Amino acid sequence: MKRNFSFYLALFVSKLSILALRLVGRKGTNLPGGCAIFLCRDFLGRMPRPKTVIGITGTNGKTTVANLVEDVLDLCGVPYCCNRTGSNVDTGVASALIASSDWLGRPKKDLAVFELDERSSNLSMPYIKPDLLLCTNIFRDSYKRNAHPEFIVDVLNRYIPDGVKLILNADDLMCASLKPDNPRVYFSIARQPEDGQGSENIVQDVRSCPRCGAALEWDFRRYHHIGRARCPACGFASPQGDYTAAVLEEDRMLVEMGGQAHPFPLADRRLINVYNSLAAVALLREFGLEPEAISQAMAQTGISATRFLEEEANGRKVILHLAKGQNPVACSRAFQNIRDYPGKKAAILFLDDYFDAAHTVENTAWYYDADFEFLADDSVVQIIAAGARHWDVYLRLLMAGVQPERAEHLRDTAQAADLLAPEADAVFILYDVYTIDLANKVKSSVTLDT
Repeated sequence: MKRNFSFYLALFVSKLSILALRLVGRKGTNLPGGCAIFLCRDFLGRMPRPKTVIGITGTNGKTTVANLVEDVLDLCGVPYCCNRTGSNVDTGVASALIASSDWLGRPKKDLAVFELDERSSNLSMPYIKPDLLLCTNIFRDSYKRNAHPEFIVDVLNRYIPDGVKLILNADDLMCASLKPDNPRVYFSIARQPEDGQGSENIVQDVRSCPRCGAALEWDFRRYHHIGRARCPACGFASPQGDYTAAVLEEDRMLVEMGGQAHPFPLADRRLINVYNSLAAVALLREFGLEPEAISQAMAQTGISATRFLEEEANGRKVILHLAKGQNPVACSRAFQNIRDYPGKKAAILFLDDYFDAAHTVENTAWYYDADFEFLADDSVVQIIAAGARHWDVYLRLLMAGVQPERAEHLRDTAQAADLLAPEADAVFILYDVYTIDLANKVKSSVTLDT
């Protein structure tokens, strides 16, 4: 699209808003883009794009992968612009482009890296037209937005531009099936000794062959529908990985690519973060960085402290763990991580959606898609549910088989740490995306009390 008067007016006003926000000491990461799109509805389509655009989308893990990719680019000396401090919808993307352009809209950087919300991809992807697009996975999410993953697949298939090179999770049949005519590469984790038959999870959204509808046969399922499957009727099967984590060790993985195996560091051995690290490796390699450079840079990075942070205080671990309220898959992963962590554990659950909790309108049906049963393990010696829906969480814990004497619940989140028993070797604090400040306050209380 050509630039017109509306575009330049929107750009000028949004540039002034950035200056005004700086004067009052505020970031206002969405405001400039919001102003621009309000004044010029097709602003993103008219805004000049950098020479190369990388997009990162998916249900879970996209923020972690985007942060890791950006950290590696920083350490490798590659200049770029991104929406790391903004939102992943159209206004956040527009704000990032405005901040990294001159007063005529010309980009100052040749590379842009954007985390992109999968649900609202119709508002961004057709305009920014990524050169590379990574999809981490596709799961059911909040009932309010995208509880049906087939719907998200349809949205992405409609609005991912033709010809964009895709980097897809081969172990997720929904993700692997996106835009079948587009060029693509896959990342995958090879079968590991601990991979068994079947799945322990309540939610299993892929049961039938997406090609013919016959029941799938699974070689193994790691969790939910992540694993390797084939159709006995038509021969459809999970694709082979172009980037395959063949060997997983405690602090590194060996990734096979192009007929060679290369070592890459792992921040931790939890499967979700193995997938996140592997996805970042595949994307950075497709961008053109050499394996050795990626590996050296990754050795200096880690998982964002706003997603997972582990500290030790007086011999006891204190762990902040993002759980994403109203997202049953993300919460199930967090619950299993608690169960699998060594020693005796206590868990403080802040699972209320931040915005819904303020108005007490949250739909609690998602609790029954989440695997609270992992918390019924004998090694989880105490669970404290705090927040507006504490009675609902307590009921779900009892239905999951948690013994009543191990479960505490209260409305006042500030007092949750006061209920902690001394016998736990580790304390997990699970929190929603927008309650990191609350989680940090409680962590401080736990650290002082230990």
